[in-house]
Amino acid sequence: QVQLVESGGGLVQPGGSLRLSCAASGIIFKFTTMGWYRQAPGKQRELVASISSISTTDYADAVKGRFTISRDNAKMTVYLQMNSLKPEDTAVYYCKAYGLGGSSDRWGQGTQVTVSA
Repeated sequence: QVQLVESGGGLVQPGGSLRLSCAASGIIFKFTTMGWYRQAPGKQRELVASISSISTTDYADAVKGRFTISRDNAKMTVYLQMNSLKPEDTAVYYCKAYGLGGSSDRWGQGTQVTVSA
């Protein structure tokens, strides 16, 4: 059974930092590309960052230079370090495991990040 469990969200002031974690189980993690997406109220879900099995990373323009995605294959966990947070970063953040060999993508349940004074 595939499970992706996010944690680390919360309320933070503008300019602050948060670190999100996504613990995976039921997948061959070391071969799986992982991603972080976010969805703000009234908006479509969008890619924030992704990291391949060989740790090649990709970022949305809006977060480049502020967010860092990383992975720990031994812990089967992917992280999103978010610095210099802005109110427009407020959203539910979702972890995604890209499907291998034609299998379906998998999503976590999401974690709320609110950036507000």
